[in-house]
Amino acid sequence: MRRDWRAAELSVRERALCEYASALTRAPAAAGEAELAPLREAGLDDRAILDLAHVIGFFAYANRLVEGLGCELEAGMEEGAGA
Repeated sequence: MRRDWRAAELSVRERALCEYASALTRAPAAAGEAELAPLREAGLDDRAILDLAHVIGFFAYANRLVEGLGCELEAGMEEGAGA
């Protein structure tokens, strides 16, 4: 799943979460009701969707900060470790 979540065996709920994370990451201004509907259909209420958006936004922020500063991974954190 680390490399391609689309190829992973996911539940309907997990797939909806990943689809929304992808949409919000790639084109946040374009994310709207069409992207939210699958989350609601999977059982998420407005609070859960807000929490999800916060988590996605935090990771986007953290990744940009780390990459923008040229930070290196700590020993043992190389890609694929523990997967």
